[in-house]
Amino acid sequence: MPIQDYAHTVAERFMRYVQIDTQSDPTSAAQPSTEKQKDLSRILAEELQAMGLTDAHLDEHGYVYATIPATSGKENVPVICFCSHVDTAPDCSGADVKPILHRNYDGSDIVLPDDNSVVITTTEHPYLTQRIGDDIITASGKTLLGADDKAGVAIIMDLARYLTTHPEVPHGAIRILFTPDEEIGRGVAAVDMTKLGAHYGYTLDGGERGHLEGETFSADAAIVTFNGISAHPGYAKDKLVHAIKVASSFVDSLPKDTWCPERTDGREGFVHPVSIQGGLEQATVQFIVRDFDTAMLAAHEERLKQLAAQAVAQFPGSSMSFVVKEQYRNMKEVLDTCPQVMDYAEDAYRRAGIDVERMSIRGGTDGSRLSFMGLPCPNIFTGEMGIHSKQEYVSVQDMEKAVEILVHLARIWEEKA
Repeated sequence: MPIQDYAHTVAERFMRYVQIDTQSDPTSAAQPSTEKQKDLSRILAEELQAMGLTDAHLDEHGYVYATIPATSGKENVPVICFCSHVDTAPDCSGADVKPILHRNYDGSDIVLPDDNSVVITTTEHPYLTQRIGDDIITASGKTLLGADDKAGVAIIMDLARYLTTHPEVPHGAIRILFTPDEEIGRGVAAVDMTKLGAHYGYTLDGGERGHLEGETFSADAAIVTFNGISAHPGYAKDKLVHAIKVASSFVDSLPKDTWCPERTDGREGFVHPVSIQGGLEQATVQFIVRDFDTAMLAAHEERLKQLAAQAVAQFPGSSMSFVVKEQYRNMKEVLDTCPQVMDYAEDAYRRAGIDVERMSIRGGTDGSRLSFMGLPCPNIFTGEMGIHSKQEYVSVQDMEKAVEILVHLARIWEEKA
């Protein structure tokens, strides 16, 4: 059966999956950060086993691994991995999600029933004008939807169903990987790359139809800790040095119109304070540092360190420490060494009748780190839009088209072997 005639299950799966709360927790040191992520992962492993993927399993770290066996007679077909994450962002509640299917969307505003103040408009979401006539899924107004990235999960699950029920489609071995904690930057922290055993990969975690993402930010975290001097406030003259005031002076010195996410776009990098906490003796400001040019991270960090030193100089007796931690790197640095990974994806888009637009992500994906772990891994669209918000939505037809692309992609790798 041609994929165009296939009765997709992606919408039904997606609407079931989003009702399971899988929010990750950046304050937790556990792996995964929340046990409830395994509630969905356990179901996915069971459903894959029911399809006949006998090695499908959920491990202790919250990862689901499975293999769609090869149907090709060729022995040299590379093993390809398709990957999505199960967790939803901490930014907005993911509990008690009520998905709503809006059939044959007509282009009008979508007023969500559980909170009429939440309205999805084409003014704020112009991509909707390209999806008139599609079936659109939203939440009900009190939660995010979870299309980021349960759309990707549902797409891979529907692909598995299609390939297992159509063994006449020639392809090599395909590895499935579902990860926890992507939203808090720890999505592949405990992946067993030997067990995964793939040569190349693709994450399903992108937005608009036609977008193919082969470049991300390079990313560091910077932690600036200010030390003050404690004294009883009644007898503190010429003794007390307040760490909070040092930290506040430092934050206030950051540029207001440049070098920050609210004033940058395109290929501009930025530094961004994500938390501040502390007391009289010690206060800490945590930053994320982002740029497409990895070499620029050091320049951003040096500038940040100089601003911190200037703040300390204004408060004699204070001191500070400055620590940088690597988070992920621009996957383009790896993908440029194996251009066929992007080229084959472009071919798959074209076979599905879709114009391709290569994009850069002002963020990162699991593929960013996987690429540097030995698995070159660009990102394919899912249709997820308005992510991390109550205005999140996804087109059913976008998800179905992504399934079709993965089928073509599996065949292309087999053909080229």
